[in-house]
Amino acid sequence: MSLHTGWNLHVPAQLGKRISLMFFHDREQSARMELWQSFILGLVEGITEYLPVSSTGHLLITQRLMGIGLADDKTAADAFAISIQGGAIAAVMGLYYKQVWQMFLGLIGKSPEGLQLLLKLIVAFSPAAIAALTLEKWIKGNLFGITPIIIAWFVGGVLILAVSYWKRKNPSAENNKSLADLTWRMALVIGLLQCVAMWPGTSRSLMTIVGGILVGLRPKEAVEFSFLLGVMTLGAATAKDTLEYGPLMLETFGIGNILVGFIASTVSAALAVKWLVSYLQKHGLELFGWYRIAIAIIAAALVGFGVLQDSRPKEPILMYGIDIE
Repeated sequence: MSLHTGWNLHVPAQLGKRISLMFFHDREQSARMELWQSFILGLVEGITEYLPVSSTGHLLITQRLMGIGLADDKTAADAFAISIQGGAIAAVMGLYYKQVWQMFLGLIGKSPEGLQLLLKLIVAFSPAAIAALTLEKWIKGNLFGITPIIIAWFVGGVLILAVSYWKRKNPSAENNKSLADLTWRMALVIGLLQCVAMWPGTSRSLMTIVGGILVGLRPKEAVEFSFLLGVMTLGAATAKDTLEYGPLMLETFGIGNILVGFIASTVSAALAVKWLVSYLQKHGLELFGWYRIAIAIIAAALVGFGVLQDSRPKEPILMYGIDIE
């Protein structure tokens, strides 16, 4: 005699699939992007690009839920995600135009301070650019999936909480250095930590902001250096992939979606950057640590219920191998 309860282990997965199909596209079909989708992706990119939460992770999961980039539009979807970073770049260049202009003057020999800042940004950018040449193929085959992103979210959250705890226990470790006090060695340390962001979901902003704080920069200066380094890193990646995949992206999604995503990214990134700078003047990074842990748990639950499929793409585009955000 057996007792039948009417429930089995497949029910959660089946329920998750039904919920996903109620709100999003069929993941087995190639999704034609609509304007509202490009707008949402632009908002996600702009809000998360410079926050220490990983824009790559948020964009990948958002695209998966919308059914974008899971079939023959995968390459174009990756290129779209990279191209709308141009909006985030434009936002930071607008907000920090004085520093950008100073570096330009330094480049033409009219501002020694601007030249020093530019050279230190190049030093910080170089380790990740060099490492990407040897690690990109391995990252493509092993790390560009939902599970690695969930792990990175969780570990990154724990790291933020650990650094915050260390700072509270070591109040004598003052962060009083400005960008003018930044040495070549300090810039190199920040650049080496940026290499960790090659693991998708880690967050380039997280590693460079934490790196700046660890070498003694004031939080505001650490954020500023992270943003300016992001302009260099994002700019190189965006230019490369837009030139390489631009025609395919235009053919697949059209100019309208690209413009909508770009504008949404620009406006939301500007607001997010201004908010972050203001927030960190009074608070630490703990909020983002708890957020990363929470979203890791939520994403893991979505995978468990079948709403998200933890399958890795065949040919992801990796923005120089770096999780740029």
